[in-house]
Amino acid sequence: MDLPPSSFHASLEEQWDEKEELEEIYNKYLDVFSKGKEEKLLPHCPCDHHINLESLLPPVSVIYSLSNHNSETLLACISENVEKCFIRPSSSSTGAPALFIKKKDCGLCFCSNYHKLNAVTRKNRYPVPPMNQILTVFHSSTIFSKIYLCGAYNLLRIKEGYKHLTAVRTINGRHEYLVMPFGLTNTPASFQNLVYDILADFLDIFVVVYLDYIMVFSSS
Repeated sequence: MDLPPSSFHASLEEQWDEKEELEEIYNKYLDVFSKGKEEKLLPHCPCDHHINLESLLPPVSVIYSLSNHNSETLLACISENVEKCFIRPSSSSTGAPALFIKKKDCGLCFCSNYHKLNAVTRKNRYPVPPMNQILTVFHSSTIFSKIYLCGAYNLLRIKEGYKHLTAVRTINGRHEYLVMPFGLTNTPASFQNLVYDILADFLDIFVVVYLDYIMVFSSS
């Protein structure tokens, strides 16, 4: 059934008021959603990632051969990350080879093969919740807001005294990470610990977290 003109206009006005109210709330936190903020080096915190070894340092790995195009991309990635203070030149006695992994958008993700380091690292058993458990807390909720944490791993620093273990070797030298790199064991657990620590008062009440995704849920 079609709404009468008066009801239709009232409905539009109500929707417009809700939109303005939402925009007003959103504008208060624009800095949280601003692009580029995830590219800044954050200070150290109690949840900093550390690497506990079960044995001696792994041997230095052989540098991987790269195509001319990938070598140029690698140099650009290193320069960019040095500028952001995410990595720095290193004199570490160990080092993992650098490589690229294709992303869903067909771009390249710069990371390191930490297979040898991971093999001698004591595993962190911090619980990452299974998806079926997360779904049970929604109950009668009908409104969901999904928040994705951009540059998630870059939000967590490597603890002092462990940075040299993250060293990566390339034809352009050796660098070590100041933030959590991709490919390192225990990093999902460290990141989950960080987010849980920040949102502890809201978890399973109106917020659930799975790594770099935050879901806010309500019934109204």
